[in-house]
Amino acid sequence: MNHFSYTLAALGVFGGLLLISYFGFGHVASALGRVGWPGFGAIVGWQFAVFAILGLAWAAIMPSRTIHPQVLIWGRMVRDASSNCLPFSQVGGFVFGARAVTLHGVPWHTATASTAVDVTAEFLAQIAFACIGLGILLGRAPGSGFAIPLEIGIGVAVLAGSGFVWAQKGAAPLFARIGRRVAGRRFADAGDRVQVIQAELGLIYGHTGKLALGCFMHLLGWMGNGVTGWIAYQTLGVPIGFDSALGIEALLSAVTAVAFLVPVNAGVQEAGYVGLGAIFGIPADLSLGVSLLRRARDVVVGVPILLIWQLVEMRQFRTARRTSSKVPATGKR
Repeated sequence: MNHFSYTLAALGVFGGLLLISYFGFGHVASALGRVGWPGFGAIVGWQFAVFAILGLAWAAIMPSRTIHPQVLIWGRMVRDASSNCLPFSQVGGFVFGARAVTLHGVPWHTATASTAVDVTAEFLAQIAFACIGLGILLGRAPGSGFAIPLEIGIGVAVLAGSGFVWAQKGAAPLFARIGRRVAGRRFADAGDRVQVIQAELGLIYGHTGKLALGCFMHLLGWMGNGVTGWIAYQTLGVPIGFDSALGIEALLSAVTAVAFLVPVNAGVQEAGYVGLGAIFGIPADLSLGVSLLRRARDVVVGVPILLIWQLVEMRQFRTARRTSSKVPATGKR
């Protein structure tokens, strides 16, 4: 799987470079040159607001109120930083985000089960967000050939989301394997704790109101991505309305969801911006500029998050090693 991910990432990067080359490196660089530090700072700063919304969405579905929301906000930051900066599919980000919260006292079975449910809630909210994008597209370009494939895709996504929710009720062995990766070697017997994970899933799915609140919060998070896109277009000097920027981001989310196996959406994001931007009358070089702005934001925000996470991992490892070295050996004279 690692080789497959690396291959997809390499192909995506190559495709993205071809796009930039085709429309002209100079034109794209000129577009990016319009961005000042205040504009880029606004994009970076707004991302932390989106992190807060997404972390609170995760907290909303948690069965326990004793888990501090800031821990889940941090876990969400690690999840997204991993997905946006490391050459793994989004599944790797799910595992790393869950692992991050276990370092702050969240039980491994709670981290694993809640991650699965949170991902499902986010996916359902993403379907709603794509429907918003479809509505905007039909209003702006009713004759677009992109509408019918999108409608079919949304229908398939609804069926997939319903099936995924149903399957989780009998998918405890799968989540046990994920749990072993999340918790590391300290929980090598996670396979024997299938019933614990199953009970945790049942507990979370037993609170319909919390699940609905989590989905709503995730929809707000997706809308927050639309705000990010609008800010990016404004910093590039593109005269675009908020509804159009929101529509592009909503439709782009649908495109990238299909290509979730491609690490960091390499090439997919760039092609999506170019194609969708053309529908809304945005020149390709400016669309590529928005995509590269998002890439720069992901790096500026994500790399420090990953470094801090690894520092926490090292501190935990050293603490565990010191503790184990102080345990007196038994059976020796």
